[in-house]
Amino acid sequence: MADIKITLPDGSEKTFPSGVTGVEIAKSISGRLAKEAIALKVDGQVYDVWRPLEQDVEVQILTWNDREGKEVFWHSSAHIMAQAVLELYPEAKLAIGPPIDEGFYYDFDVETPFSPEDLAKIEKKMGELIKENATFSREECDRDELLKKYKAEGEIYKVELIEDLPEGEALTVYKHSQFEDLCRGPHIPSIKRIKAFKLLTSSGAYWRGSEDNKMLQRIYGVTFPKKKMLDEHLEKLAEAERRDHRKLGKQLELYQISEETGAGLVLWLPKGAAIRNEIENFWREEHFKGDYELVYSPHIAKLDLWHKSGHTDFYSEDMFSPMKVDKGEYQIRPMNCPFHITMYKSRRRSYRELPIRWAELGTVYRYERAGVLHGLMRVRGFTQDDAHLFVRPEQMEDELIRLIDFSIHMLKSFGFSEFDIYLSTRPEKAIGEVEDWDKAQNGLRKALEFLKLAYEVDEGGGAFYGPKIDIKIKDALGRSWQCSTIQFDFTQPERFDLTYIDSDGERKRPLMIHRALLGSLERFFGTLIEHYAGDFPLWLAPEQARILPVTDRVLEYASELKKKFRAAGLRVELDDRSEKIGYKIRESELSKVPIMIIVGDKEVESKSVSIRRRGLGDLGALDADELLSGMKDEVARRLNVPMVGKNKEEVA
Repeated sequence: MADIKITLPDGSEKTFPSGVTGVEIAKSISGRLAKEAIALKVDGQVYDVWRPLEQDVEVQILTWNDREGKEVFWHSSAHIMAQAVLELYPEAKLAIGPPIDEGFYYDFDVETPFSPEDLAKIEKKMGELIKENATFSREECDRDELLKKYKAEGEIYKVELIEDLPEGEALTVYKHSQFEDLCRGPHIPSIKRIKAFKLLTSSGAYWRGSEDNKMLQRIYGVTFPKKKMLDEHLEKLAEAERRDHRKLGKQLELYQISEETGAGLVLWLPKGAAIRNEIENFWREEHFKGDYELVYSPHIAKLDLWHKSGHTDFYSEDMFSPMKVDKGEYQIRPMNCPFHITMYKSRRRSYRELPIRWAELGTVYRYERAGVLHGLMRVRGFTQDDAHLFVRPEQMEDELIRLIDFSIHMLKSFGFSEFDIYLSTRPEKAIGEVEDWDKAQNGLRKALEFLKLAYEVDEGGGAFYGPKIDIKIKDALGRSWQCSTIQFDFTQPERFDLTYIDSDGERKRPLMIHRALLGSLERFFGTLIEHYAGDFPLWLAPEQARILPVTDRVLEYASELKKKFRAAGLRVELDDRSEKIGYKIRESELSKVPIMIIVGDKEVESKSVSIRRRGLGDLGALDADELLSGMKDEVARRLNVPMVGKNKEEVA
């Protein structure tokens, strides 16, 4: 048997007999690695760790510590759960069961939705199956034979999946114990790797996400190789539920989504609007500092505009239906870019004007399916902090560096410090020349490398009109949320014939960059709620302080304080109800008011106030003017940690 050469991630090489498995390669490195090996990455493709290798390849042993290792672990767990469901509910039909960001799900066609008691039974059955310690096996199958088999068994979803695959594509099934499933794999070497598991919830889900299809029942679960990991995960889920922006939004009266006005359409209540106003004010200030000009555009335009931009060809499924106006058709806008392009074309442009940076808080509307709507995170009407830049080719790299730096600055200003950055490249369905795409991708890559920012490449993740950089923020729980997007566009300038007169008097084509720094205000606001658990920093808090009179005797002084603080631009309320001070304090705590200003006879006499700071407790007496000055300073500096109540050295 001929030998083959295996190249490891560190560049070292090992020689093995042809047919060597990933387990054997791992064992040659260390016994511990062999025990922890979950899968194998072979020339960039993920394989079963027990599949034999027949030729020279580059190999990486994947463990739980690798993202792809977790995905294999969770996908295998989905198969175990599906087996448990079929053993308990033999009439169930299987749909799909992929890994997700944190765990897995499987969709089933059953007559009755799963109840919490059903989940408990399925979970118990999973425990029994895991004890059997079955191993996975992979089998390549003939397309016609597999179709015949699944049709006979009534597995209509598997039949549909196979029929949608291109002719000639290899089909595989994975088996363990008495269970088999149509699957590309790979899977863990043995079921005993699953040491801890929990089925979390069940819900309805349309087959393939389409409301035109049947509603299936989806079960979500999570598994781990150690029980301690599960315990930590469940604690994190409990904390995430406590921070859920949908619950806090209702509790704190920040926003509303009403069936009367329509699903996915946000009503900003006064307190939420106060926070949004602060976000917008900061956004405008920073854009003026960054040499941007603000523009405004309408919410609808002639349908022809969206034909010209290519949106009706490549984005129509996510657009609302056109409307009749006079004798023509109009389209509610899903994007802002065609308007900014039209403004650029309003007159002839000189090379001296470029770069042009136009920004707009533009509300757009997209037809998101009912099944994917989720609080503020997935809505049908939202406001993008949008901008479009028109630059000369030689300005491209500097402008991209400037843009990325600006994005990071904006996100850090709201208290975010950790980021995941992705460079998304040309998708299969794209417009424009490959050569232009390569230039754009290289420009984005150079800018990231100049700023020494770590990033991952998302192959094929670009929009249809250009490659992009996506910046995801990590919140207080370490979860990633999509925010900034910086997107190159060679195609729109071509479609709309954009030009400028260069220094040589010739007409040249500008490059166009789309960008959003916060993403959408709705999603960013939802992320802020969850990041701070509703405990907003003073500058963002809708109610920055609440004055709590101890008795009615001090109401006059309390009212004077309210007028004084409000005249200074602070959002201060007065609780003048005839309630006990302890009750008022509890109410303020529930409302997550950052500062409580407690006023009694002693404070009236000394023209002072007693301060209680959320998270810090009682801070004692303070001169009223000193408190006012401190609050104004903290708000003006837009600090995301308390200053009033702390030594300035702690804050600096």
